Amino acid sequence: MAAYHRPSELTEALEILAAAPVTVAAGCTDLYPATQAKALPGDILDITAIDALRGIAREDACWRIGAATTWTDVLNADLPATFDGLKLAAREVGSVQIQNAGTVAGNLCTASPAGDGAPCLLTLDASVEVQSAHGRRVVPLSSFLIGARRVELQAGEMVTGILVPAAAGAGGGDFLKLGARKYLVISIAMAAARIDVADGAIREAALAIGACSPVATRLPALEDALRGVALAEAAARVTGEMVAPVLSPIDDIRGDAAYRVEAATELMRRLLARCAARRMEAAA
Repeated sequence: MAAYHRPSELTEALEILAAAPVTVAAGCTDLYPATQAKALPGDILDITAIDALRGIAREDACWRIGAATTWTDVLNADLPATFDGLKLAAREVGSVQIQNAGTVAGNLCTASPAGDGAPCLLTLDASVEVQSAHGRRVVPLSSFLIGARRVELQAGEMVTGILVPAAAGAGGGDFLKLGARKYLVISIAMAAARIDVADGAIREAALAIGACSPVATRLPALEDALRGVALAEAAARVTGEMVAPVLSPIDDIRGDAAYRVEAATELMRRLLARCAARRMEAAA
């Protein structure tokens, strides 16, 4: 008979994880749809009673998002403008009920190409904290996501947090997604940006595209090209030639590959134009 574990301490959870294979569960908003049975198969390790894994805290060198932190927790958190993109993504994750239950870390662990959290967290230079009974390690998010539905987790390990470095606190964040309808939508393409501006020019741009490759990806060529450019001119500098080379979209029922590239390019233009418009409004 399958066992259900709901420890209140992280050490106990790691001991359970080390003893035998279990499915780590939090919001279960992806786990349940993925099974055709009336219950989740196998032994379950429910981490929602571990208080240390819930919430967002500023530590010495980073912000830490606990593995059991929900999208609603993100929306309610007092965070700098650099997290605005992640908050916009939080509003797009399913319904309010899904946002109340689903976790940011779970969204990453599912590793869907269309996962809303990944592009925003990439622009925040996030890393993933992984622990087992034998120790702790920190994996850059770009290395943690290794393919569609594939992440860099070893046997006996679980994600315990997401770390955003203090240096990523400069600037402001934004996020846009395109789907076949306005609500409860799986993305055709999405774009995230974190822009730091000094004297009207871009000091740093962190840009990412999701749903157009097996994993979300940054746009290093475009980031370099925009450094030092006036924010008001940035949108006009975005071209398909700067976006397409790092993407590998598929054809599916939601859109073909060529459309996805075009959509991703246009979303990035609109993000940059929106950032410029907001800055002008704030200065007025």
